[in-house]
Amino acid sequence: MIKHLVLWNLKEQAAGGGKAANGAVIKARLEGLVGKIEGLRFLQVGPGVAEGNWDLCLYSEFDDLDALNFYRNHPLHLEVQKFVHEVISDRAACDFESE
Repeated sequence: MIKHLVLWNLKEQAAGGGKAANGAVIKARLEGLVGKIEGLRFLQVGPGVAEGNWDLCLYSEFDDLDALNFYRNHPLHLEVQKFVHEVISDRAACDFESE
């Protein structure tokens, strides 16, 4: 199994919304992909809770590296990604394999 983590900082204002509103949109759109993309086992998005940390975090699980790559290039994910890139200021990501 591949675990995929992404951390974002959000712009104060972008796409007509503030951090909280845009974070909620990202959460709803990404979590809405579960069950629609083969190989995506689990996906959860939540706001950072400690001051000074990242604004938003994604945790997801995939069958294997091929499934992660399929997700990354899937049209439904790419559609969400356009909005995400419009409203974020910083991003970090890490993928790792686990049993």
